[in-house]
Amino acid sequence: MDKILVVLTYFLAIVTVLPLWRHDAWWVRGLDFPRFQFMLAALFMFVAEAIVLDFSRFDSWLMLGIALGSFCFHCGWILPYTRLFPVEVKTAKHREPENLIRILTANVLMPNRNADGLLHLVKKHQPDVLVALETNLWWEEQLRVLENEYRYTIKCPLENKYGMHVYSRLQLEDAAIQYLVEPDVPSMHALVVLRSSKKVRVHFLHPAPPSPTENLASSERDAELLVVAKSVSDELSPIIVTGDLNDVAWSSTTRLFRKISGLLDPRIGRGMFNTFHADILIARWPLDHLFHSEHFTLAHIERLPYFGSDHFPMLVELEYDETHGADQQGLLAEQEDHEWAERKMDEHEVEESDVHEPGKRKF
Repeated sequence: MDKILVVLTYFLAIVTVLPLWRHDAWWVRGLDFPRFQFMLAALFMFVAEAIVLDFSRFDSWLMLGIALGSFCFHCGWILPYTRLFPVEVKTAKHREPENLIRILTANVLMPNRNADGLLHLVKKHQPDVLVALETNLWWEEQLRVLENEYRYTIKCPLENKYGMHVYSRLQLEDAAIQYLVEPDVPSMHALVVLRSSKKVRVHFLHPAPPSPTENLASSERDAELLVVAKSVSDELSPIIVTGDLNDVAWSSTTRLFRKISGLLDPRIGRGMFNTFHADILIARWPLDHLFHSEHFTLAHIERLPYFGSDHFPMLVELEYDETHGADQQGLLAEQEDHEWAERKMDEHEVEESDVHEPGKRKF
């Protein structure tokens, strides 16, 4: 038993420390995902070692210290996504209908055929904007019934699990579909006009993940996230970025995105809202995100029920309230962060001017 605990403790130490290495190989970056599971494993190891090991020996104390250190390390990453941490985004005060925007983001899982399940959720929750990911022509046909109410659309059906469709009750202006990093992975960019006539710049993203079956490195995903972050970093108008980012909320890349963009995460202080994997309880983490500028406060956030996909949908309602939200602040970028982001973008020769900036004229 002692030997098993020693082996497991050293393994825990390796998977804890390895993600600190900024290598972008999938088997390194993949260890960013299960930090909550690693935290629970570290707690189990600490309790087991406290019961089993002989503490007259120095190496027993070393094992206990590694388990405790690993627990504290992972807890530090997870803690902001619990109610024990202060919220980053204020709760909405007024809930004025003309300043509200309700967005439902759903990765449908392309082979999933339960379109009625998603349509039921749309009917029940009445989002202003539906963002459907992994959509192909079959899904486009099933969602066509929405177009009586959702008159504004952006459509990009694909058979490679990176199709994307946006359906909006609110007017969409200056919309564009782009392939920023990979030739078969689209992103969408537009202005959404609120009922108050305020225009909001929105970016819908679904970069490919680092995995042995997709990209062997995270560099493509990272470059797409960071070039969008860079493009919105000096923008003074309201901004929303949402989608399946194929990265967990607490990873170094997502934190870097937040630092460079200056955008806020409404989950901070409220919960993890794990959306993937819907079918595997012990392997869930937050992959579907919504970030926004300080112009918004949070009216509602909810993970919606299962409808046959490997992702749960996410519903977020924001209120445009520039006065109430003025003093909200997220993570701050340092010079090293900007340099790191530039290096990642340079790997794929993308720059902020490549990103469509809705509402801005380019000469």
